[in-house]
Amino acid sequence: MEKLLPDQLKELWQSVVQKQLTTEAFTSEQERLLAEYRNTWKRALLLEGYEDLPESIFAELGRYVGCEDLAEVQLRCTHAVANVKREWQEKVDPGNRQSVEQFYDESQAMLYELMGWHTLCDDASPLAYVTALRFAQQRGCRTYLDFGAGVGSGGILFARHGLQVALADISSPLLRFSQWRLGMRGLSAQYLDLKASSLPSHAFDLVTAMDVFEHLLDPAGVVEELWKALKPRGFLFARISAESDEERPQHIVQDFGPTFERLRAFGFLEVWRDEWLWGHQVFQKSMG
Repeated sequence: MEKLLPDQLKELWQSVVQKQLTTEAFTSEQERLLAEYRNTWKRALLLEGYEDLPESIFAELGRYVGCEDLAEVQLRCTHAVANVKREWQEKVDPGNRQSVEQFYDESQAMLYELMGWHTLCDDASPLAYVTALRFAQQRGCRTYLDFGAGVGSGGILFARHGLQVALADISSPLLRFSQWRLGMRGLSAQYLDLKASSLPSHAFDLVTAMDVFEHLLDPAGVVEELWKALKPRGFLFARISAESDEERPQHIVQDFGPTFERLRAFGFLEVWRDEWLWGHQVFQKSMG
């Protein structure tokens, strides 16, 4: 079984430590391996007729919002982090669930922030979805839920590779956009608005929660929902970590001690951890 990218890189670095490989050779191999993941991501998301991922994403977003000026779309993506911060500070009481839900339903900038992030121009961490896909393929997973699916890129990736996909989010506008994106590509999925719908029970072999837990009012409580949604011996692939970030006040949780306690209480067992790139972990549900 081929090792996942973070494990390959960690092992490769040991060759540097043992002076069996130069740092230059390590860097070159790291870039080659990352390029393979980038290509998987790119092939999944590119619209027909495009070769450049940022150009394709800006064109797709422009088509959805009715803006033909792609330079303007790109500019909106560039300023999206600051605009999300402004919207949050103007509208949100972080301790009030209704206030938070209203923000995600009304934010104009969140769409641009997430799509800009998925261009990989500034940050390669969306490639964790490719790591999750490789993990799913190795473990024979067939049913997949992206919890906190955002703009649906993870769903597109998994659907392209033949998995049965469900997307769940608290934002109705983002779910509608995700449905439009998958529909335009001829891909199908189940869409769950978490304000109105519960997750189906014992339905999924794999659930991803990519950079989601820091946004949740009750991250420990969500563990039970995900436990119920997973099949026995199903997997939760998540990054349960966050650093204080003045530019992202919507990251309202930094202490995940109660979340990890809840994972242990429900019998989740950690079976894999990314110790090199982005810090994701995989937890397996017990048979119960």
